[in-house]
Amino acid sequence: MKKTVCELFAGVGGFRCGLNNIRTAEDYGKKEKWDTVWFSQWEPAEKSTQYAHDCYVYRFGTRLDNKGDDTTNYNIEDVDKTTLPDFNLLVGGFPCQDYSVASSLATSKGLEGKKGILWWSIRETLEAKKPPFVLLENVDRLLKSPAKQRGRDFGVILACFRDEGYTVEWRVINAAEYGYQQRRRRTFIFAYKNNTKYAERILNTIGYTDTLEEEHKKECMENAVLKEGFFAETFPVNKAESAKMKIKELPVEVGEVSETFQCAFENSGIMKDGTIYTMKAVPNYHGKQITLGDVMETGAVEEQYFIPEEKLYYTDPAVTHSDETEQRLPKEDRQTWQYLKGAKKLLRTSSTGHEYVFSEGAISMIDQEDKPARTMLTSEGGFSRTTHIVKDKMTGRVRLLTATEAERIQGFPTDHTKYCLVKGETVEMPLRKRRFMMGNALVVNLVADMEKTLDKIFELEQ
Repeated sequence: MKKTVCELFAGVGGFRCGLNNIRTAEDYGKKEKWDTVWFSQWEPAEKSTQYAHDCYVYRFGTRLDNKGDDTTNYNIEDVDKTTLPDFNLLVGGFPCQDYSVASSLATSKGLEGKKGILWWSIRETLEAKKPPFVLLENVDRLLKSPAKQRGRDFGVILACFRDEGYTVEWRVINAAEYGYQQRRRRTFIFAYKNNTKYAERILNTIGYTDTLEEEHKKECMENAVLKEGFFAETFPVNKAESAKMKIKELPVEVGEVSETFQCAFENSGIMKDGTIYTMKAVPNYHGKQITLGDVMETGAVEEQYFIPEEKLYYTDPAVTHSDETEQRLPKEDRQTWQYLKGAKKLLRTSSTGHEYVFSEGAISMIDQEDKPARTMLTSEGGFSRTTHIVKDKMTGRVRLLTATEAERIQGFPTDHTKYCLVKGETVEMPLRKRRFMMGNALVVNLVADMEKTLDKIFELEQ
C-alpha cells in the first residue's frame, strides 16, 4: 500500500517530522518515506499572519488539491473534502472543544460547540476520502470531557468512526514513561477500516469472532489492548493492578450519544462495531531516560533569556508562601517569579458577590535537569506559573528556555521554527511565537515510534 498521508491541523509539521524521521537539519532534504499529498493549517485567531502554516511551507513546501488550488491555509470547514488527493493515512492533532450535537441531527449542522466543529471536518474527510487508516492526537482530558457528562465527547468520536466502518484503539501516553524528554500526556487514537488486511489479521491473532460469548470477546479484546494491538506493539504495557475490562455499548444514533451517553473511559481501550472495551494499563518500559538536561544548551546563550535577580524574588528565597487573606502583597512583589510559582491563598469574589479563598500549591522555582521536562504550554516563555526556569550550564545563571531547547523538548530538529515563508520571502518567526508553537505541538519521538509499526502494517496491506 502506498504510504500517502493527509495531515490536518498540521501546526509546524510534527506528524510529518515523526513519520519521516526528521531529526536534524540534514534530514529536510532527504526523500520522504511517507508522501504528504495534502495538509491543512489555519489559525482563526491570527488576523494578519499564519506563522505555523508559513513555517510548514518553508520546511516542506505546499500541496495543491485536485483542482490545482492551494487551500492549505483555508479554514478547514470551508474546504471541499472531495477535492483532496487520495491518501491512505489521515493524521492530525485536532483541538479538544465541544462535541455536542442536537438529538435530531447527526451532522455538523447540529453541533452546539463553536470549535468542536473541527471534529466534524475530520468526519467529513473520512466520509469523502475513506482512508483505510487514521492516527490522531488530542489532550488526555478528551476521555473525560465534559465534566457534566463524562466521556460524551469521546463517545461521539467513537460513534462517528463506527458509522464509517472503523475499529478504533486509543491509549493515553506520557512521553517520559517511554524514555523521552517531556512529561507530556496525550490521547492517541488509531483507527482502521474493518475491511483491511490489518483488521483481519488482528481478529485472527486474538481469536475474535462475532459468535463468541461475551466473556470470550472480552478476553480477546484484553489481548488486543495489552499485547497484539497497534499501541501494545509500539508502547508495551502491563495490566494495572486490580484492573478489569469494562464493556459499554454505544447508542445507535450520534445525537443520542451526545444527549445521554456517559462512560468512565480508562487510559487504554478498543471499540469494535459499537462495543467499547476499556481498561487501565501501565507502561512497561525499562530503557534509557532522556532528561531536560540532555536537551539544554551547553554553550553561550543570548542575554535576552536570562532573568534579572529582582524579577526572581520579592523577599528571602526561603519564603515559599503568600497568604493574601492576611495581607496583600504590593503590586511590584506580585510581578516576581517567586510569587507566581509559590504557594498562595488568594481572596476571590464570585460572580454572585460571594467572597472565597482560592488556594494554590507551590511548584519548583528551578526545573530539575535530571528529570524530563514538565509539559510545555502555549504560555512557555511568558510570565506564567507554568514557564520553565533553568540554570544555564555555562554560567550557572537563571534563565528561560531558549526556542531551540523548546523544540528539542518536543523532539523537533534544532531551529525547526526559526524561519517562515511569507508571500515568497523568508522571514524569522518571532521568539514568542516559536515557543507558542511548541506549546501546541506533539512529541515527535512518539510518532517516530508509531511509524515503525505503521510501516509494517502498510507493507502487508497489498
